[in-house]
Amino acid sequence: MTAPEGRGIAGQADTFRILHVSTGNVCRSPITERLTRHALVDRLGDPLSGGLIVESAGTWGHEGAPMEANAEIVLADFGADASGFVGRELLDEHVIRADLVLTATRDHRAQVISMGHSAGLRTFTLKEFTRLVRAIDPATLPDPRDEGVVERARALVRAAAALRGWLLAPTAEADEVYDPYGAPITFFRSIGDEINQALDPVVTALTGVPAPH
Repeated sequence: MTAPEGRGIAGQADTFRILHVSTGNVCRSPITERLTRHALVDRLGDPLSGGLIVESAGTWGHEGAPMEANAEIVLADFGADASGFVGRELLDEHVIRADLVLTATRDHRAQVISMGHSAGLRTFTLKEFTRLVRAIDPATLPDPRDEGVVERARALVRAAAALRGWLLAPTAEADEVYDPYGAPITFFRSIGDEINQALDPVVTALTGVPAPH
């Protein structure tokens, strides 16, 4: 699926916008947003120079709220920046502008798709997208050095959408990232590890650059 006109900043065709969605936009999606940004900086230096924009919102988002303190601790564990975060409620415009929507759970995915805007082909749970991405041969994707990261990212989403009906989850729970809201820091850290492990192959596939070691 080609990204419709109007996505990206001021309708620019040279941007690719990733939207992370959870419930309150104070735990899972802020962690995922900031870990994605952190991983992109590791690989690209400045993700914006490659046209990648990473945001988050919540289906019952706490508009204007800071992220949970334990989420900030998790991000600090990874060396990721938690500063300046402000919670948002998921709006139609967020879905319309997104080129890829990654949700914490299947329920969030269903809620995003139910909003319309032809979101079905570009909305996945994070773990679902990771599973699909692992099955895609990187050699079949555009070389970001020749065609840019944005074209590669769009091709990756199309390839993942085409695989979805063929590569099913081993269990219903396999595509879920559970909510740590109100849980102790140990559970937050386990969720942070889960998200980070799911993101690593995704960011590598998006950029064509493996994680530095």
